[in-house]
Amino acid sequence: MESGALLPDELDTSRDQPPVRFIPTPSAPYQQQHRLAKLLEQPAEPSGDPTMESGPEEEPLEAPALPHAFGARVLMWKQDPSVGEIGTRRAYLPGPVLAGPRDARIAPGAPGIDPVEPNALGDFVTQPDTPQFDAVHTFAVVRQTLTMYQRSLLAAGLDMPLPWQWNTSLDTRPLAVYPYGLPNVMNAFYSRTQGCLKFGDFIPNGVEGGEAARVYTCRSFDIVAHETAHAVLDGIKPQWLLADAPPQTGGLHEAFGDLTAIFLALSQLDQCEAVVAQTKAHLHDKTYLSDIAEQFGTALGGTTGLRNADNDLTLAQAGTQVHAISQVFTGAMYDVLADMFAYERNPVYDDCAAVLHRVAAYLRGLLLRALIAAPDRAATYVDVVNGMLRIVQEDGKPAAYAGFIRNQFARRDVVEQPQELSGPAAMGQLACGPLVPKVCDKPGARQDRRSCCGTMNLPEYYRVDRVLDSEAQALARWCASNGRIGECVVPDARVVPVST
Repeated sequence: MESGALLPDELDTSRDQPPVRFIPTPSAPYQQQHRLAKLLEQPAEPSGDPTMESGPEEEPLEAPALPHAFGARVLMWKQDPSVGEIGTRRAYLPGPVLAGPRDARIAPGAPGIDPVEPNALGDFVTQPDTPQFDAVHTFAVVRQTLTMYQRSLLAAGLDMPLPWQWNTSLDTRPLAVYPYGLPNVMNAFYSRTQGCLKFGDFIPNGVEGGEAARVYTCRSFDIVAHETAHAVLDGIKPQWLLADAPPQTGGLHEAFGDLTAIFLALSQLDQCEAVVAQTKAHLHDKTYLSDIAEQFGTALGGTTGLRNADNDLTLAQAGTQVHAISQVFTGAMYDVLADMFAYERNPVYDDCAAVLHRVAAYLRGLLLRALIAAPDRAATYVDVVNGMLRIVQEDGKPAAYAGFIRNQFARRDVVEQPQELSGPAAMGQLACGPLVPKVCDKPGARQDRRSCCGTMNLPEYYRVDRVLDSEAQALARWCASNGRIGECVVPDARVVPVST
């Protein structure tokens, strides 16, 4: 070894190996941003079969189809924004969707958010927390709601449209949707006279954060579905929405709105899977499915949504307050859903989420058909219950289905539990015939619509225009028979000029 040479343990190897640097794990904000970026990515346009060689002069045999002919992909909230386990996801709308977004039945209100243009593939995948995203999300929920009920009718062999209330052979106007239609208003509504849905936004009282804390009702999957349900049912039963109808009729309208939010969630397999996983296939366990409008309810100071479908209210407890009455019907239907799901569930042979999807589809169609068959005026809960029992029998469903309906509505004081037939040969069989009501609206009972959604409180459903017209007509009759402007009448019928 030469003099002055370094020993191996004295060699400086720092130049040969790069320094070790600290590499942090992805933070929660980064992961959220990365996930969002992946959602916003669009697949490339198909370039044809790469195995087929084509010369420069070859031309396609036929022109390619327009992108909107294949439907549209959208990015939307699949539940309320506060339901973290669901969040934003892509969804597919199979029908043609044009800029707006709009189609033949649903259109954006004007003036409003600038029309959202589809991308080159005909899709509406936009950045969340923007007006464009809110317009797309709101349209998507309205469209999914209408499509869901249209499919329910087709599944029952009823090839009929679900018109909006104003639609006639000469008026096929679509439903106008205003995602930002009620600035600084803690509500949303469906208006028949305006032919629209309008959604409010607000900053909750006492909440810090300014605009960042603003709550947009149009972003709530539940609220949009609820208000759309008012529009769907008003097209079927126009008299039901009027405030002078009996309290139970108003309860049917509000219950249909809440049940629509539940049925729309269960019309999507990913949400069925989430609910099954969250509850271990027991629908009476805590789940976002039964909470209606979670974010709105929290903003008002509650710990859950505005209402909970998994409740035990009875008609004897509800009085005439429409929201309380509606929760009786909603709760009974939720119990029937849970009973039917438990009856049909068999994990050995079928996936639980698929069973829940199938059971919910039948139950929503059953309810819709019973509502259509109910009286056009002054419908009661027992009218709809008897309609469901009749349809279940006509559909050839198991006798257990009818038993679930009877038992749950009897438990809520809606109907009297029928008596079993006497005799050994009739053991376990129930007396035939329609069920009779147990708790009825009192004669002349008026609906109490306080605390209801904006729809139920619009003047147009209180016939206020008739009151104003009658007052104006009374004034006109008095003027015609008692004098002219500038004159008044005294008891001896002398006309005395009015001093100025």
